[in-house]
Amino acid sequence: MTTVAQQAAGVARTVWQLDPAHTTVEFSVRHMMVARVRGRFTAVRGTVELDEQDVTRSVVEVAIDASTIDTGQPQRDAHLRSPDFLDVEHHPEIRFRSRRIEPLGEGRYRVVGDLTIRGVAREVALEVEETGRTRDPWGNDRIGYVARTAINRHDWGVSWNQLLEAGGVVVGDEVKIEIEGELMRAAAQQAA
Repeated sequence: MTTVAQQAAGVARTVWQLDPAHTTVEFSVRHMMVARVRGRFTAVRGTVELDEQDVTRSVVEVAIDASTIDTGQPQRDAHLRSPDFLDVEHHPEIRFRSRRIEPLGEGRYRVVGDLTIRGVAREVALEVEETGRTRDPWGNDRIGYVARTAINRHDWGVSWNQLLEAGGVVVGDEVKIEIEGELMRAAAQQAA
């Protein structure tokens, strides 16, 4: 259903696109039990069908190109793309689709949905905060959000590890995720 058809039917949804040039998807995981390795994905796209009247009826969809993983170490990145971790040859995308949105007050939300990694979909909850709204110099409306969650990588079949001689493992189980997203509603869409 298009935005015009939605408005005619009494649904006040507008479609916002993630601006990939101003959106970051970052993660961190414990390395050798002593430090955190940080990384990011450099290619992300997504939409939010935003219902301003009732945010709980909004829908969020995001797709990440898994092959764009970047930790600053080419050898480690190649290993993370391999079947030991993301298996990007067989599973080129990481996807998220919201199931429900729960308002928490003061521009904060819990967005619950299915996160698909390596073809396995599991429910996750993201804590989301609106960081601001503005209109850019070209007439496009923009909204900023930050979203955070933590997952256990084993839930998606990402289980490779190696025991350390002194005890512990090379890679921690918990992966912390943070997304700084900038959404844009094109001026042309606003006119419609």
